[in-house]
This record gives sequence, structure tokens and C-alpha cells, in this order.
Amino acid sequence: MASTARRDVPEPPDFGILKRLARDQLIYLLEQLPGRKDLFIEADLMSPLDRIANVSILKHEVDKLYKVESRPALSTSDQLCFLVRPRVKTMKYIADIVNADKMSGRSRKYKIIFSPQKFYACEMVLEEEGVFGDVTCDEWSFYLLPLDEDIISMELPEFFRDYFLEGDHRWINSVARALQLLNSLYGPFSRAYGIGRCAKMCYELWRELEEESEGDSQGRKPEIGNIFLMDRDTDYVTALCSQMVYEGLVDDTFRIKCGSVDFGPEVTSSDKSIKVLLNAQDKVFSQIRNEHFSSVFGFLSQKSRNLQAQYDRRRGMDIKQMKNFVSQELKGLKQEHRLLSLHIGACESIMKKKTKQDFQEMIKAEHSLLEGFDIRESTSFIEEHIDRQVSPIESLRLMCLLSITENGLNPKDYRSLKTQYLQSYGPEHLLTFHNLKRIGLLTEQAAGETLTAVENRVSKLVTDRAAGKITDAFNSLARKSNFRAISKKLGLIPRLDGEYDLKMPRDMAYVFSGAYTPLSCKIIEQVLERRGWQGLEEVLRLLNGTEFSEAGAAEASPGRDSQRTVLAVFLGGCTCSEMAALRFLGRERGCRFIFLTTAVTSSGRLMEAMAETRA
Repeated sequence: MASTARRDVPEPPDFGILKRLARDQLIYLLEQLPGRKDLFIEADLMSPLDRIANVSILKHEVDKLYKVESRPALSTSDQLCFLVRPRVKTMKYIADIVNADKMSGRSRKYKIIFSPQKFYACEMVLEEEGVFGDVTCDEWSFYLLPLDEDIISMELPEFFRDYFLEGDHRWINSVARALQLLNSLYGPFSRAYGIGRCAKMCYELWRELEEESEGDSQGRKPEIGNIFLMDRDTDYVTALCSQMVYEGLVDDTFRIKCGSVDFGPEVTSSDKSIKVLLNAQDKVFSQIRNEHFSSVFGFLSQKSRNLQAQYDRRRGMDIKQMKNFVSQELKGLKQEHRLLSLHIGACESIMKKKTKQDFQEMIKAEHSLLEGFDIRESTSFIEEHIDRQVSPIESLRLMCLLSITENGLNPKDYRSLKTQYLQSYGPEHLLTFHNLKRIGLLTEQAAGETLTAVENRVSKLVTDRAAGKITDAFNSLARKSNFRAISKKLGLIPRLDGEYDLKMPRDMAYVFSGAYTPLSCKIIEQVLERRGWQGLEEVLRLLNGTEFSEAGAAEASPGRDSQRTVLAVFLGGCTCSEMAALRFLGRERGCRFIFLTTAVTSSGRLMEAMAETRA
């Protein structure tokens, strides 16, 4: 199985301090508005908040909790506190409450706590609405949420759309400050590698912040040695492929949110839903999360037999042994049995859903696209998928995968697929096609060549950082993927002699059934192996990449565990498949990967981000 240890892997750092720092800062900010108050929390901050501070801690400073939503507030408190993301529509919501109070002659105190930081645009809206002088503003620097022993999320799903589609740089500062915090607690990092414009900007701003702060981490023993920053648009293919590892399938099927999942009645075999935290503390999940789905049922059935054997031991026990069993083992066995039942139920539910969707046929079509064979047959499968109205998101995903692997669609195929899609799923998706074309996920070959020429001219004209948004917007326009050439150079499609053994995999390709090695993970592997980009010049040319390799403040000493601990930073999202692949690489090489991502992502989330319309 993929979870079998090959070489000693360093223990992960203790990220509990990140939760404590965030919790303590929030309590301090709430105390800055003395006395009883009501707290309004934005919906997508509730789950992260739940992971670091329970309600009883908040109740110490707060009377009532409300969710920020469209309907007007019913609070009777004389002090209102708003814990929000820096969004324009939320500022209008707060302004409406303040102005309504003014109209009715009511006097209250208002405090806005922005997380992770406030933006100038928000202050402008408050000023335009005439309430800027009535509110006090603060920042809750909640940049990092540890989801597991090796996963830290910024919980910023909007980062992908904001930066890669809109060319908005506002989150760059948040990433740089997150890196500064990690470097001060677990660094200093001895070496930094990266690829992508966003990665380069984040790195440069982080270094500027380090210079200003005069290196708080100097003189301490580092726990993380190397850092690798990667833009999501370096590798869209991996994010678009159907996930085959257990954690990825659970995410695709049930949608993991903030490290936990709601298993409904179809899983629990009751009329109730159960919220389950998915992390290394779950003894069952930790052993199957990185496994290819085909291996999971066998493992769970063996686990079930082992548990039953442990229960059966009771039969031959005397009173003293039974007492020890009940006090020491029974509770743990019952908990493991409960988790085992849930994961078996989840597997059965995944199987039912995938059978309905002709999953095997879809995987076959995907593999053909990745390998560059039977493209016409795969295109016909996508057309049939659209005509049968199986799923608007899945149809889009397959079209994008076809486009990227083929370096854009020929105009005839593009028009045909687009027309069929709009006829099947509705003309309201027209803007989605515009967005996908802008970001380079679904393009026409002829249009791509024209736009690339325009992009080159604009890039020469725009030189200062302030105008970077223009270059970013053109940078993504119909950007050529060159996937076939990159795949050949890096050997992303394994050459098989016989069948690929998914139970005892030999490389990272197992996460996609042995058909494809994730490009993002292959790049990280190659750069760490070479300790730089030497020998990868042709790959970089094909990737249109902005790469860097910089020595940090700390002296690299090969024997240290810190040098075998790598912080992999994904800007725009990281998938469960990529994490499973790099964990496999870590076990093979005797190193530990820690994942820092703007959010955990998937093909469905990428497509939804492109289809989304915002106020």
C-alpha cells in the first residue's frame, strides 16, 4: 500500500501555536470594545473560527452571535461588532445597519474587525455611504489555519479568481505576511524556489518585510529548511483530472470544508447527518487518505476483521482482565468502529454516484487526452456527456482538459462544443466561456496566436509594478499550455510494462491510476533533486515560467531534519491528489512536505470560480 513507510520522515512541526496566536489576538480585539456586545460573523469565517475558538471562549466577551446575511439585523445591543472579510458588499450591509440606526435616532457603537486585513476599497465604501466616522476598524491577522499536521490553509478560495482572472493583487500582501509569520516561528528557511509571477511577487514582498523586521527568526533552530512557491496556472491539468485517491474522492463527492465533511443519511445509515473531522487523528482515515480508491475497500474489510478479533478477545477474559479491557481499550475500539462504519458508508456512496456517471468511461477518455491518443473519440464522449446533461461542471471540466492538453481547440470544435453546451445547459453560461478563455483554460488555437502577439506588445509597453494588472490580464489570455511537449520532456506519462500495481505503487503517477504524474509535483521533485533550475531550461521555456532560486538567511546543513522538511506553497489552490503524490515522494526520499495553500481546491471548485458572478 502507498502508506507503507520507505525511509524515516521527519516529524512535522507543531502548528498549534498558530491557532493560539489567532485566538488570543481575536479575544484581545474583542476586548477593545469593552462591555457586552453582539458579534456578527461572515458565513465563510464561521468554520475557520470554529477550528480555533469554541463558542464558550467567544461568549466571554459576546452576548449573541449572528451571521452576516442579506436580511436586516435584529440585535438590541448598544454595541455591535462585525467580524468580516474585506468585501465591498459586506461594507454596504454594515453601512445599511448604521444608517438605519441614524434614521431612527438610535445611538450605538460599531466596530469592524477585518480578516485577514482591511483594504482601502472597503474604507472608501464606508466613506461613500457616510458612515466611516461612525465605525472603528481593526485587523485580525488570521492568515494561517492548520487543518492537519502537514496542511495549513489561508482559507481564501477567492484568491484564484481574484488574481488569475481579475489580475487583482490585493492578496499578495496576505501571503507575504503569512510567510513572514511561518519564517519567524519555524525558520529561517535556508533556500527558496518558485515558479510563476504571483510566486515571485509574494517572495519579493516577503523578503522586503523580513528586511524591515530585521529577521526575528535569526539565531533559532529552524524546523523548515526549504520553501517552494508555485502558481496554480503553472499546472491546470492536474487540477482538472478526476481524483482517484480516497481523500480526493471524498472531497469531490461530499465537499470537504475547512478540514471536515458532513456525511449525510446515505453514509450514516440513519436519518441524521454527522460532521467528521478528517485529519491524522482519525486512525482509519489517516491510513486510507492517500490510497488509490481501488485499494480502500480491501483495507477497510481487513480492518473490520481485525476489530472484530479484538472484540472477540473478551470471551476468554477473567473479571480483572475484563475490567482492564473496558477501562483501557473499549472506548478506543468503539470510536474506531464508528469511524470505520462511516468510511465504509462513504465508499459505498462514492461507488453508487460514480457508477451513475459512467465513471470508468470518463476516466478512459481522460487518459486518452493525457496521452494524446483517440482525441476524436474523446471529443465524441464529451459531446455525448453534454447532450445527456450529466453535469454542467463535469462537462466544462472535460472541455477544459481537452483544450489544455491539445494546446487549444481548433475553431470548428470550439464553436461546436460551445453551442452544444449553451443549448444543453442554458445561455446564462455564456460569461463562463468568456472567463475560461481569458484565463487560458478553454481557448481556440487561432485566437490564441493572435492574443499572444498582443500580449507580447503590451508586456513590452508595461514596465512599472503599478501597471502589473494589465500584464497579468494579458498574460492569462489564451496562454499556450504546451502540455504535450512538457509531458514528453518530464516523462509525465509512465511507460508501463504490464499492469500498474496500485497497491504497491512505484511513483507519484499512482494518484491518477498510473496514467499521469502530476506536473506540479514533478517540477518540485526535479528542482529539489537538482537544488535549482539547472537543466530545466527547456521546460521553463515551454512553461513561460518566471522561476527563481534564492539562498535564505540560514546556513544549510544537510544532516538536519529541517533540510528534509519542505514547505510547498500553492498560490491559487492545492488538490488532495497533489498532497497525496508529494507525501508519497516524501516517504520515498525521506523528507517531509508541509502544504501551505490559499485554499484546498478541486476541478469542481475551479469551474465554479469561473462560472461565478459577483456583485
